[in-house]
Amino acid sequence: MHAPDLPALQRFFEENPEYQLLVEGEPPGPGAAQKAFDARPPADWPLRKKWNVGFRDAEGHLIGVADLLEDLFAPGVWHLGLFIVATRLHGGGTAQPLYEALESWLRARNGAWIRLGVVIGNARAERFWEKCGYREVRKRLGVPYGRKMNDLRVMVKPLAGGRLSDYLAAVARDRPE
Repeated sequence: MHAPDLPALQRFFEENPEYQLLVEGEPPGPGAAQKAFDARPPADWPLRKKWNVGFRDAEGHLIGVADLLEDLFAPGVWHLGLFIVATRLHGGGTAQPLYEALESWLRARNGAWIRLGVVIGNARAERFWEKCGYREVRKRLGVPYGRKMNDLRVMVKPLAGGRLSDYLAAVARDRPE
């Protein structure tokens, strides 16, 4: 996605506020799309590029969004910061093929690992990521998001058959405490 997609992204967030309500404690405001589009990790976190990805249906309507950080902390490590599927499609089997397409896209870009943080208590998301093959490596407690403080499960998945010990050697931040 690029800057001209911001109005569609804003509409998507407004039509699908559940994620922001759960994670941030408030519905998306008028600048939610710009905020998500511009969001970056702390300046001392090494990364190559941020990607904003939109999934569209056959009619061109946005049905899902993701944001990714390429080569976060180490080459070949991608971070999935956001993955939202339109609420009207929940429970209909849409999320899995969208995620699989995203994973294929990452492999084509030499992704070796993908990591994410899922909010503890977001049972639907926790089950989804486990089903996709993610493994918890640690917990992060008291992470601020909007008006809320959340506890996260940091989860990783190999995309190229790597060993977890190799990942943890490359990404010290994710080593269990």
